[in-house]
Amino acid sequence: MTELETAQKRAEQLREQLHYHSKRYYEDDAPEIEDYEYDQMLRELEKLEAAHPELVTPDSPTQRVGGRADAQFAPVTHTVVMESLQDGFSEDEVRDFDRRVREAAPNPQYVVEPKIDGLSVSLEYENGLFVRGSTRGDGQVGEDITVNLRTIRAIPLRIKQALPFLEVRGEVYMPRESFLKLTEQQELREEKPFKNPRNAAAGSLRQKDARVTASRGLSIFVFNIQQIEGKTLSGHQESLDYLKTLGFQTIPFYSRYDDIEAVIGEVRRIGEIRGTLPFDIDGAVVKVDRFTQRKTLGSTSKFPKWALAYKYPPEEKQTKLIDIEINVGRTGVLTPTAVLEPVLLAGSTVSRATLYNEDMIREKDIRLGDTVIVRKAGDIIPEVVSVVSHLPEALPYAMPKVCPSCGAPVHREEGEAALRCNNAECPAQLMRILIHFCSRDAMDIEGLGPAVVELLVGQGLVRTPADLYRLRAEELEPLERMGKKSAENLIGAIERSKQNDLSRLIFALGIRHIGQKAAKLLALRFGTMEALARAEEGEMEAIDGFGAIMAQSAASFFALPQTAGLLDELRGYGVNMESLEKPQSDVLAGKTFVLTGTLPSLTRAQASAMIEKSGGKVSSSVSKKTSFVLAGEEAGSKLKKANDLGIPVITEEQFMDMMGEKV
Repeated sequence: MTELETAQKRAEQLREQLHYHSKRYYEDDAPEIEDYEYDQMLRELEKLEAAHPELVTPDSPTQRVGGRADAQFAPVTHTVVMESLQDGFSEDEVRDFDRRVREAAPNPQYVVEPKIDGLSVSLEYENGLFVRGSTRGDGQVGEDITVNLRTIRAIPLRIKQALPFLEVRGEVYMPRESFLKLTEQQELREEKPFKNPRNAAAGSLRQKDARVTASRGLSIFVFNIQQIEGKTLSGHQESLDYLKTLGFQTIPFYSRYDDIEAVIGEVRRIGEIRGTLPFDIDGAVVKVDRFTQRKTLGSTSKFPKWALAYKYPPEEKQTKLIDIEINVGRTGVLTPTAVLEPVLLAGSTVSRATLYNEDMIREKDIRLGDTVIVRKAGDIIPEVVSVVSHLPEALPYAMPKVCPSCGAPVHREEGEAALRCNNAECPAQLMRILIHFCSRDAMDIEGLGPAVVELLVGQGLVRTPADLYRLRAEELEPLERMGKKSAENLIGAIERSKQNDLSRLIFALGIRHIGQKAAKLLALRFGTMEALARAEEGEMEAIDGFGAIMAQSAASFFALPQTAGLLDELRGYGVNMESLEKPQSDVLAGKTFVLTGTLPSLTRAQASAMIEKSGGKVSSSVSKKTSFVLAGEEAGSKLKKANDLGIPVITEEQFMDMMGEKV
């Protein structure tokens, strides 16, 4: 194979990997690699294409910015392109940047500022009022997210001077404190937590419901003027100072320098303090200050020639692993944590690091007493990267066979990396269990949200779901933010929940893999909790629409002695243990429906209930096994797929005829 053929093959591999990881980062908000690894792959591709210009393709990641406008938001064409920045990874590259600048623009001054790790947005103002906000997208076309941006308090809805028009660029970010609170809430709700604050910010901005965005604690730093009418500015530092007077929260600190060595000194300083900042940064930005010089320097097809983003590599340090602690999360997962000899890393002292799961420990052959390399993943979570050496007598580490919190056996389900405790009374899982038990789709106990549950647990009033039913109003009245009326209302809501259908109680128990639909299937099949608790795994698996993993999980849960004890207590307090719903008919037996669009008179929940009560099933996706697609107005991709597969599509009127009812 010739040198050119080898380079071509490698370039194709890099392009494919970069396209994939770019999509995971910009569009899915779920990156699989660190930014530094992505940057190194991009740098390798740039070098290959520089050495062999004939290998450059129009769609190469070196020729465009990642990301695209999401279809759920209206597109916005940027009048001024929102460019990305050229990256630098060494001080010599900063000096090379300076030499290139000085060749075209003598005696430049530079402004150095931290590079905030968030989502870049444009904010537009007309006559002083905020009128539109959008994402960067691919730099030329972004997404209109005005409604969501209005929820961010740091964005002024009216600026202090009624300029005819102003467009500024900023970085929406999630403070570390907000990020930690959000991930804690996600774990309580058994949701997959965001990997880092940047992805949390991006995911929060793309919410269809602006109220969700408002709850996420986002903020913004404005760092550039894209367009302005009614004011003349000569340089970047002057523009940042002016933006402050208008009421914007600008980039938190910035300094101007004449000498490139002073610039490098500031870049080093920012790198040293980045771990102490309350927000994430992934570098420092060096910008030519004067706008006339920027105009002279111009831009390439991808980035301006007057700016450079210095990227900090993940800092790694060597230390000793003293112990491995096993923590039980609120979802029952056993998570190993390394206890380390304290080491200064990315601006803060690190004495603990995540080991993720049993597989990681085995793959890296991590043992007690090891000398290890640690780093901060995304500059937030310390992790063990590799082992330098073992102690002579060190043995491979083995995860516990029983839960360290409650002593119940732990198991690892097929296809999962985590060991899990399924004990319904495990103290480590108490908060998650109680919050789920009281939630709207479970026992629907109004007034028992996470804050009240935490209060009850903290006061020692509740240790299991059954304890909720022994609470008395006089116990609750003295509690913070409670009072007599609130206490009485809460006791009333708890009392009413006793009459819920069996399916709600099954779902409320928080059985792994058992959602609302599976809980309904179990309730209809067995009729009573007593019959369900006695059922064999094979009986559950035989239910139409029930899978082997679901059956195994449910059978294992009901086999636990702790489960039997909990059910006895709930039964003793008068909680209903029988199914209130029986199939009204078998007119739809064996039929699978998919619902899409807005129906004229029925909600999806109402239509789904009618189908299930008549013996049919409701699925979320169209396949060859689908019997009918019930479609209303604004039906989307499911309707198209049904037509492509030849699946019958029916209206609400046809559905009601099927049911023997009138619309």
